[in-house]
This record gives sequence, C-alpha cells and structure tokens, in this order.
Amino acid sequence: MTTTFITGANKSLGYETARRLITAGHTVLIGARDPQRGQAAAEALGARFVQIDVTDDASVQAAADDVAAHEGTVDVLVNNAGVPGPYVPADELTGADAAAVFDVNVFGIVRVTHAFLPLLRKSSNPVVVNVSSGLGSFAATHDPDRVEGTFTAPLYTSSKAAVTMLTTQYAKALPDVKFNAVDPGYTATDFNGHGGPQTVTEGTDAIVELASIGTDGPTGVFRDRHGVVAW
Repeated sequence: MTTTFITGANKSLGYETARRLITAGHTVLIGARDPQRGQAAAEALGARFVQIDVTDDASVQAAADDVAAHEGTVDVLVNNAGVPGPYVPADELTGADAAAVFDVNVFGIVRVTHAFLPLLRKSSNPVVVNVSSGLGSFAATHDPDRVEGTFTAPLYTSSKAAVTMLTTQYAKALPDVKFNAVDPGYTATDFNGHGGPQTVTEGTDAIVELASIGTDGPTGVFRDRHGVVAW
C-alpha cells in the first residue's frame, strides 16, 4: 500500500489529487492548515486528516511526528499548498507581500521536505511531487500564444520559478528520492475565481501521474498533462 501525504488537500487541486489517489489504492493523508476544513475533507474522502501549517516549523514537525507515530513511513509527498499573493498593481507590492508568498510557496516546501525526508527514506520508492506552474516558466510567460504570456503576477510567478529550480536541485542533491515538478495548467480553482478552462481532474493529471511512478520513474522533470514543460 502506498502512503501519500498531500499539503493543502482540503480543496481544489489538493482535494482532487487525494480523491484520485485514494481511488487508485493509495492511503492518503490530508494535510491542511484549517482543522475544520481538513477534517471535513478527510471524512468526505475516507482519509485521515493531519493538521499542518507549512509556514510554521513546529506545525510541520508535529505533522511529521504524527505520521511517524501512525503510519511510520511516507511513500509519496505532494507539496501542493500555495497562495497567489495580493491582487494589486506591481508598483504597490511590498517586501512583506513577497515574504508572505515565498513563505508558503517556496519555504513551505523546504520545511515540509526537510521534516518528511526521514519518513520518505523508509520507503522503497520515495517520491516528492512539487506543484509548480507554467507561470513560473520563462518560455511560457514570454510566448504570446500561451495564456501564461497574458498574465502579470510578479510574486506568484517568481515563487513558482523558484519551486521548479528547487525541485531540480533536490533531484540532483538527493538521488535516493525522486523529485519532480508539475504544472497543473490553467485550471478552474479558487485562485482564478474558477475561471480556468480546465477541470480540476484535468489539472491533477500530471500530479497523479508523477505521484504514481515506479522505481524506474523520472526525477528532476517539469511536466504538465501534455508532457515536458519548457523552462
């Protein structure tokens, strides 16, 4: 049985990823900051809820300790928790705004990965999937024929570029664990007022694929549901 921990799993992409992986036979742990929403999501899916605030070292370590005490190991870690940042003009963005976005989207991945690595290393096939974005791709955001080229969001885009680089560096530095990054694509979620053209099921295709790789699966790749994403 594959044990999978997903951050930000109480709604949207995280919730749908959990649902699909449970259907595929994974034992899924619903990680979420809000206890009520997290518990409700877990009960709806038939999963176990583990409270985690990815911006808080103590909360992250407590979550890892909880999993160590109950499941004893993690086979797949999906770092999904993320925030879009403030919807304000670029000239109104502050250092505090940047710190808040990076604290969740980037530093949160470092915190969770650090705390969960001992559990992952107990697995015979440890896998980490980091949810990045095509909005962090230089190629995509400079292509006028792609939707990513129509957006301007300095903090979110730069944080997701950092996520992809962080992923490839972890893959090189820690060859005993597979690390891959995913671009869900322009999906209808809370981030965009449910205005994206993809369903959450389509948006989780690449996440589910990379969360399901075997021992011969890739590491250090950046993919969407159609294949490799240029960076």
